[in-house]
Amino acid sequence: MTDTQAVTLNALALYGLALLLAAAFAAQLLLHELPCPLCLLQRILFALLAIGPVLNIRFGPRPSHYALSLLTAVLGASVSTRQVLLHILPGDAGYGSALLGYHYYTWALIGFIAAIVLLAAMLLFDRQFDHRGAPGVSPGKFAQGAVWLVVGLTALNVLSTLLECGFAACHDNPIVYELLKQAS
Repeated sequence: MTDTQAVTLNALALYGLALLLAAAFAAQLLLHELPCPLCLLQRILFALLAIGPVLNIRFGPRPSHYALSLLTAVLGASVSTRQVLLHILPGDAGYGSALLGYHYYTWALIGFIAAIVLLAAMLLFDRQFDHRGAPGVSPGKFAQGAVWLVVGLTALNVLSTLLECGFAACHDNPIVYELLKQAS
């Protein structure tokens, strides 16, 4: 795999992360389900998962970039596992609505595990690290669009978290946007 192909795959990964962040944000807005603190942490970790692909697009593929995302995915899987274990007892309805039979935190666990496997697979292709493009060559519009889409969705999620929690710790089971409630 060449570094150009690796950058394209990294851009596709960013579009996948953007889809995931957009879906979580849409569920929050359309279903009026405010995310709990662990859900917010998982969103942050999905946004941080994008750092490796962004660096690969900007500076070319490097093992250290993949390692940053790999460590983030392991942390995300741990946080998601914690939330799954909080709701694993029989009779526990879980937090939020389910999508295809699984709650969002279970999907997050599946997503983080998939990221671990995919990142490890990308590290198997050594040739992507041998070929460096000319310095200063900018990535294509496809890759740049992926980067800016993830940055924009991350910013919107940060803004919604600020509205939800205000400048204090978030409630365990949020039901209103605290900052908007204080303003009225």
